[in-house]
Amino acid sequence: MDLEAVAAIRNFAVHVLQVFALLFAFALVLLVLYVLYLYLSDVSQTRQAIRRNFPVLGRFRYQFEHLGEFFRQYFFALDREEMPFNRAQRSWVYRAAKNVDSTLAFGSTRPLNQPGDVLFLNHPFPTMEEDAVPPQEVTIGGAYVREPYTTSAIFNISGMSFGALSVPAVTALSNGARKAGIWLNTGEGGLSSHHLSGGCDIVFQIGTANYGVRDLDGRLSDDKLREVAARPQVKMFELKLSQGAKPGKGGILPAIKVTEEIARVRGIPAGQDSISPNGHPEFHTVEGLLDMLHHIRTLTGKPTGFKTVVGSSDWLHELCEIVQMRGLEYAPDFITIDSADGGSGAAPQSLMDYMGLPISRSLPLVMDLLDQYGLRQRVKVICAGKLLTPSMVAWALAMGADFVNCGRGFMFALGCIQAMQCNRNTCPTGVTTHNPDLQQGLDPVDKAERVYNYARNLAYEVGTIAHSCGVPEPRLLRRHHVEVINERGMAVPLSELVPEVKPRAMIATDRGD
Repeated sequence: MDLEAVAAIRNFAVHVLQVFALLFAFALVLLVLYVLYLYLSDVSQTRQAIRRNFPVLGRFRYQFEHLGEFFRQYFFALDREEMPFNRAQRSWVYRAAKNVDSTLAFGSTRPLNQPGDVLFLNHPFPTMEEDAVPPQEVTIGGAYVREPYTTSAIFNISGMSFGALSVPAVTALSNGARKAGIWLNTGEGGLSSHHLSGGCDIVFQIGTANYGVRDLDGRLSDDKLREVAARPQVKMFELKLSQGAKPGKGGILPAIKVTEEIARVRGIPAGQDSISPNGHPEFHTVEGLLDMLHHIRTLTGKPTGFKTVVGSSDWLHELCEIVQMRGLEYAPDFITIDSADGGSGAAPQSLMDYMGLPISRSLPLVMDLLDQYGLRQRVKVICAGKLLTPSMVAWALAMGADFVNCGRGFMFALGCIQAMQCNRNTCPTGVTTHNPDLQQGLDPVDKAERVYNYARNLAYEVGTIAHSCGVPEPRLLRRHHVEVINERGMAVPLSELVPEVKPRAMIATDRGD
């Protein structure tokens, strides 16, 4: 290499270094100016004492607080101490959804002495593989509707509306549900083409704002109800009184998530907050509720029930008494009981944390009430509320539930990482955002397969629990198969904690009213 070439390379290198030095100096000046701006901004504001007393440095406190939400679960939290779902629960769902080995070694990490923990009682002669049978079919509506719905599925997708969930998420759920043979509840946001795209069974939920079946004044439209009911995929109608995240308050969808398509499906203006009333304007009494259920069932010809978070129980006694007086044709075809454990929806913390009964209390209450009034065969029971692992689904079936719904478990199957961003349109996995850049990470084809795997593997493991208890299929689990840890760390039979009741006639005066 001649000297001229060496000199040219040297000059080029010097020139590049000079440019980088100028850029570095420019960036340094900008950084100093930015820090100066932050300093002046901090010392002049009066809203935050930390920033005023420790300008610039005080900002790290708020950044660390925000980042802690994301890093805590990876570096600091133990496997079974996080809320609302711990790492052990999430990991099981992820493994089930990916269809990878879910076995463990070296012993359980459960302490087995925490109040409320569930233990199943294994039988000395478990059900052999050749004697096991699929879950029996259950018919909802029976002779009281023109088109009753029969299914053997024990684990289905709970109500999560289009709007709360993204297009690829709903599409994946629809396709996965069809492959798994389970139903998909629309949530209160109406029925979109994405719900129908996979060909699965649909439960159409009617919320307090009547989205998707409302007239120009927001009232329930009979014509639109008939239009929805005419679709063969729509198997049932569910009237939502309340949901686990916010009993006593309607749905909340911020304006940033109300796109043109979502607005069209719901029948509302785009770009405005979608706030549902905290109750149905069409009725305000138990008789009004039963009249509305009867009207929807008669109009659509399909099973119709309601969803609620149980709080006070007097109204349920009243409901059963009125059904006894009017006749079984006025009974709800099903009751969906939601647990007061929150959900993916946005809600005031005062309601999320303190309002309503958890499913561990409300499910046995409703089951015993229906038995007491002799309505158990007429009214089917669906329950929901953090029941995303086989043990909790098996517990619900043993308690008497006919079906279990789950929302957040299927969100984990879609890739949710519990980032707690569901209400901000910033979900990093594309599940609950309408930002196209974030949605692109969610492949509906791949995630549909994971939805299918999760539903299939969960049902299989519930069957494994049932077989270990000595029964051939999950719907034969009973309370005597379960024990629950009490406050002293002792296991107590569930059949003693919540003894089954016998049907008997009851009137209001029997309750001391």
